[in-house]
Amino acid sequence: MKFLSLALFAFLLAGCSSGPRIDHSYTASGQNSRVQYIVLHYTSTDLPHSLELLTKEEVSAHYLINAVPPTIYQLVDENRRAWHAGVSDWQGRTWLNGTTIGIEMVNQGYFDTPNGRYWQPYAQPQIDALIVLLKDIMQRHHLPPGSIIGHSDIAPQRKVDPGPMFPWKQLADAGLMPWPNAEVVARQQAIFAVSLPSVAWFQQQLAQQGYTVPSSGVLDEETRNVIRAFQMKYRQALYDGQPDAETAALLLEVNRLSKS
Repeated sequence: MKFLSLALFAFLLAGCSSGPRIDHSYTASGQNSRVQYIVLHYTSTDLPHSLELLTKEEVSAHYLINAVPPTIYQLVDENRRAWHAGVSDWQGRTWLNGTTIGIEMVNQGYFDTPNGRYWQPYAQPQIDALIVLLKDIMQRHHLPPGSIIGHSDIAPQRKVDPGPMFPWKQLADAGLMPWPNAEVVARQQAIFAVSLPSVAWFQQQLAQQGYTVPSSGVLDEETRNVIRAFQMKYRQALYDGQPDAETAALLLEVNRLSKS
């Protein structure tokens, strides 16, 4: 009896260690990719330091793109979470590390000089490589146009990357995001120049676009930061955070495109 008990115990242990068989023959139709957005960043440093920071520190990204020669480094599998977004909000979603793919571009960002702030431009080969990567990611994850956002969009109170030198219009020309029609914007700007909408209107339009913004009707620093983030994407010649007629026209047109 003692021998039989030991044999039975060994059999049960063997069964527990192997576990039940997993059947993969069925697939649910009600599913999609965990990826909702692609977030663009600049590294604020050179390639060697970027690689060190993104592989040996807590911060990480799925991809890093060098400028010369244009090289795409995959640092985190797309099915895993990378630590690139931090405290973030977009279109009602928060803490976006879990639902985004982060792409870092090797770029120094900006330098403050006696003559003002200098922003480093992006190298065209780097942007060309980025566009190829973005098209591939969006196709594989079935992302709609407009799913590409900047770190400054999801964290406008503390981040400014990818900055006003990033060529968003090139992404639009490649079919990756909608872009406001210049003639429509000019006509609407003339109307808003006669009667500028209230601060509350700007806040409502920015929130409709996806930004987290106060709804106080007061032009406070938080609201100006959000306006500045929007301007750095759609009006890079002037991003002073002021609610003017051109910004109002751009907001109205971008939100119209988002609905279509």
